[in-house]
Amino acid sequence: MKVLIVSLYHPELVRGGAQQIAFELFEGLKQKPGVEPYLLASADQNSPALFKSGARITGFDGRPNEFLFLSQEYDYGWEKGGNLLLVEAFKEFLELIQPDVVHFHHFLTLGIDLLTLTRRVLPEVKIVFTAHEFLSICPANGHMVRRTDASLCTRASAVRCHQCLPERPPEHYFMREMWMKRHLDAVDVFTTPSRFMIEHYVAWGLDESKFVHVTNGLLPRATPLPAASKGERRNRFGFFAQLVDAKGLHVLLEAVTLLRAGGFTDFAVEINGDNIHFATPKRREEIEAFLAAEEKLPLAERIVVLNGSYHHDQLRARMARVDWVVVPSVWWEIFCLVISEAWSYGRPVIASNAGGPAERVSDGVDGLLFELGDARALADTMYRACTEEGLWETLAEGITPPPSRAEMVEGFLQVYAADRVVKCLAAV
Repeated sequence: MKVLIVSLYHPELVRGGAQQIAFELFEGLKQKPGVEPYLLASADQNSPALFKSGARITGFDGRPNEFLFLSQEYDYGWEKGGNLLLVEAFKEFLELIQPDVVHFHHFLTLGIDLLTLTRRVLPEVKIVFTAHEFLSICPANGHMVRRTDASLCTRASAVRCHQCLPERPPEHYFMREMWMKRHLDAVDVFTTPSRFMIEHYVAWGLDESKFVHVTNGLLPRATPLPAASKGERRNRFGFFAQLVDAKGLHVLLEAVTLLRAGGFTDFAVEINGDNIHFATPKRREEIEAFLAAEEKLPLAERIVVLNGSYHHDQLRARMARVDWVVVPSVWWEIFCLVISEAWSYGRPVIASNAGGPAERVSDGVDGLLFELGDARALADTMYRACTEEGLWETLAEGITPPPSRAEMVEGFLQVYAADRVVKCLAAV
């Protein structure tokens, strides 16, 4: 069975959960007898050296079956490609590979219209689409967060989308929805890593019988680490994510400010991540101003440290320096891969109480939940984490091993092999 995995970015070019999961699946499928996987990952102008004159789809770093889709002229209003030669290259790529399954893990930088193109080029191919957010529903980066008041959005409409993005009229968003659904009709099976997502897509109008829950999984990389802090206090916190608005770093920094203003400074925060250039100008300015001010303090008075980006082989060392992993996301946060990474190292998670984290974290059992977007609530939770005797040990003992890559691969193999959606739903 030939499986083509289509991914937003390659994780070695741009870090992110969706592309990491696509790559983990590709690596896992390579270990399965009778399966021949291919990976096609997009690259954009943030990696200009990869773009050569006339190049459209190229190999990646000399690796077998790994290819780059060199995205150009992408139309973010309609989520489609604007370069006809690139579309033609994708068609020729499909004809060359002749996959049995084409598994899309995104359409951003690629084009939602590639779903329909795939169906036209290969009428008998099985098309699987994994939703890692709500971009087909929500034109505001797929986060379903109201830009009018920063509240979570529970439904999309032409008027509501216009209120968030007033630069386009309501009619655009009405047409956008029809455009999206037209191309999603080409999909045989939709998968989601979290169950709550299915309700959102069904409410939007997609067929519930086409949806399957398949968990994200990682190759086990560690055994639990001992606590980082010495003595009884567990007061070292870690943030592991891209430095973009939705990940809520600004909420964590506000909580630090509140704790410091209240006279509590016996704790430390380590920030691990990059891609701040994807943040909005306002958030980027706030974060950079906070970090600049922190660096001006005497070393003994600094609470927050920016460690920057990291590779997976550095994760163990960075996890070893913290007791808690903070997930202050201000959107639905679909699955949150860092929760799995934290649990694999025995680190309890402090997370926002919505979306994937709320589905995964049991408050008071394997982690702590706080009100989404509420810096005061996060500050109170962090203070409790630092001062409540025995809390860290109780929560660390309550952690169960996160889903493995092998579990994820088996789940997707059942989806690929299923003759029809009903069988697929029963099997996974």
